[in-house]
Amino acid sequence: MAVADNFLRLLGIAGLTLALSVVAASAQGGKPPAEEKPAAEEPAAKPSNAPYMKPLSRLATVLGSLHFLRGLCGDANADVWREKMNAILEAQAPGEADRRTLVAHFNQGYRSFESTYRKCTPAATVAVERYAKEGADLSREISARYGS
Repeated sequence: MAVADNFLRLLGIAGLTLALSVVAASAQGGKPPAEEKPAAEEPAAKPSNAPYMKPLSRLATVLGSLHFLRGLCGDANADVWREKMNAILEAQAPGEADRRTLVAHFNQGYRSFESTYRKCTPAATVAVERYAKEGADLSREISARYGS
């Protein structure tokens, strides 16, 4: 599965680039410390409207789907997709609401195929290839658009 291998390499590069650019942007665009409210007074956190969250959420869905499908089809390295999602979360260090959003998208991707497939089928194999391609495209897009 050369597409999946290329996707993994690209995902690592995109994740690192995205994390560095978002950290730099948030450091420049955040509120000054004097304007921040104490944590006890803040209402429940809402997901940010950051433009990178839409493609990053879709990437999380793709990773969840691949995690399930590759495991279903007997790939010994199926856990790499969960590890990549964890690496994105760690590198990105999103706020709690954004973190929940990304985790929910990953789980949604996993569950959507879990409810459809009970065994590896030719259709599941095709889905793996399509999702790997979409993930690679998303990684390139995120890196090009939001990377520094």
